[in-house]
Amino acid sequence: MPYEPIENYAMIGDLHTIALVSAAGSVDWFCAPHFDSPSVFARMLDHDKGGYFSIKPTDEAAACKQFYWPETNVLVTRFLAPDGAAEMADFMPVGHAGGEPHKRRRIIRRVRVERGTVTFRADCLPAFDFARAPHEVHEVDGGVVFRADSVPCAFGLASTVPLTVTPGTDLGNGVGCTFTLDEGESAVFAFRELLPEEEDCACLPEGPTEDLFRETVAYWRDWISHCTYTGRWRETVHRSALALKLMTFEPTGAIVAAPTCSLPEEIGGERNWDYRYTWIRDAAFTVYAFLRIGFKQEAGAFMEFLANLCSETESEWPLQIMYGIDGRKHLAEEELSHLEGYRGTGPVRMGNGAYDQLQLDIYGELLDAIYIFNKWAAPISYDLWLSVRRFVEWVCENWDQPDEGVWEIRTGRRHFVYSKVMCWVAIDRALRLAEKRSFPHDRLRWLRVRDSIYEDIMAKGWNAERGSFVQSYGSDILDAANLIMPLVFFMAPTDPRMLSTLRETLKPPKEGGLVSDSLVYRYNRGEFHDGLEGEEGTFNICTFWLVEALTRAGRFDKGCLEDSRIMFERMLGFANHVGLYGEEIGPSGEALGNFPQAFTHLSLISAAVNLDRALGGESSRPA
Repeated sequence: MPYEPIENYAMIGDLHTIALVSAAGSVDWFCAPHFDSPSVFARMLDHDKGGYFSIKPTDEAAACKQFYWPETNVLVTRFLAPDGAAEMADFMPVGHAGGEPHKRRRIIRRVRVERGTVTFRADCLPAFDFARAPHEVHEVDGGVVFRADSVPCAFGLASTVPLTVTPGTDLGNGVGCTFTLDEGESAVFAFRELLPEEEDCACLPEGPTEDLFRETVAYWRDWISHCTYTGRWRETVHRSALALKLMTFEPTGAIVAAPTCSLPEEIGGERNWDYRYTWIRDAAFTVYAFLRIGFKQEAGAFMEFLANLCSETESEWPLQIMYGIDGRKHLAEEELSHLEGYRGTGPVRMGNGAYDQLQLDIYGELLDAIYIFNKWAAPISYDLWLSVRRFVEWVCENWDQPDEGVWEIRTGRRHFVYSKVMCWVAIDRALRLAEKRSFPHDRLRWLRVRDSIYEDIMAKGWNAERGSFVQSYGSDILDAANLIMPLVFFMAPTDPRMLSTLRETLKPPKEGGLVSDSLVYRYNRGEFHDGLEGEEGTFNICTFWLVEALTRAGRFDKGCLEDSRIMFERMLGFANHVGLYGEEIGPSGEALGNFPQAFTHLSLISAAVNLDRALGGESSRPA
């Protein structure tokens, strides 16, 4: 069966979880009640078994157009049929929409015919627990209830048009209906979580649905109004900010790397991972991006999440690389062999076996975020400083260890240059923070170790024959992660070694470089085996890192600045129809990897802010 391309999806959410809606009007991904809960709809991972909720015109000649209601995460799908035109608004209530906090997950779908007459077909077939839990369908007043004995939460589908039970799969039946609307008429569908034993499925009539729609629109417009960025590409930056906000888990302040699992980095490959967790690295970068454009509350919520993690020190090292959104530590990886995977690309994985890897770089990214938070948002507490001090003492003892690195390779530990750089960042930011706040610390030791790391990188991470910083000590392979050096002030952007590294990186892969038509690979797969078979696309965050590195060099070299602008604006052309990005871009320009990807959107924000300033725009630092 055909699969919708990954880039054909848009995202709605309520700060607890999200739903992905295809351009054709089908909800094909929805985990509930939280991001990392088992799926209810997962047709993205198995077209026949995964489950979906589709509403579309019966006339196959109808064209579809999809966009976000301006400055919101409310999605509009416009259907242009031969006999009429209609719009469908999809949203998940947030804040206090509806008069009470959003304690239960709700997907509201409202179809309205604007002109002529349109006949629609609606079909809802859930597949609980990644299509492993059989369910029953109970018809009740106003709709139906789907309930699976082995799943704690049930869902009801209420509708203003009659629903009938339809044949489904071995797991249970679905429901559906065909209905016709004339100009000015509408139909409402509400798929919502039910309390145990609850059977009430009454649907909201048009009036209250309109109120809920307006309240949800008002919530998102109020939120984005606090953005301080006023420079070039403002709408693009706003869309990335709105996407990042949807990837925050309101109850704890955690930030997920992506709201999906097992979307492949290569069709037919094995690089399929579960990203529905909080990576310390990704979340720290997201905090930085939020602060750059004025969103202090989200940064503060993550700091509280972090403070809770810091109070637990049972593991071999102070922090894991990732946690569950509730702070749990064990994220055991499981393969779901009964699902075929996106476009037949298995295995489908739930959980992430990399959670117990050693990645030294996370301390640098985290302490940089804490330093910036203290500078631009609010003073950190003494208790958090004690955790920071403990992290730095551990880094001082362990920075010279090999690790699995930022890309989580599976061929053994190495002395990755990026990891060493971020160890330097960890100590440097802690020193700055301690001086700013007069916190107690072992200043002389920290200074000595920081300088030792710097000299070690310059001696062992630089390959004079290649004329570049390389991936790991003793290698001659480039790594796009090293583009971070001028971004974290490890090295001046115009230092001869940095400029030489940029020149080498800008070469095409066949010449040993990493750039293909302005898009950047994280490393050259022809030169480096990372423990997994197959190929991968260009990494979007690496492209934006290169944009930013060129931007910083461009403040002294107009040629670099013009190159960075061209590269940035080319990259904007690879966003999907609603401005969202995956993790990678494939050889045909398609989105690859989990979608949408926080890494991509946060690096877009950072690149836009710095490029705008370099071009003479307003400073967008938080007030």
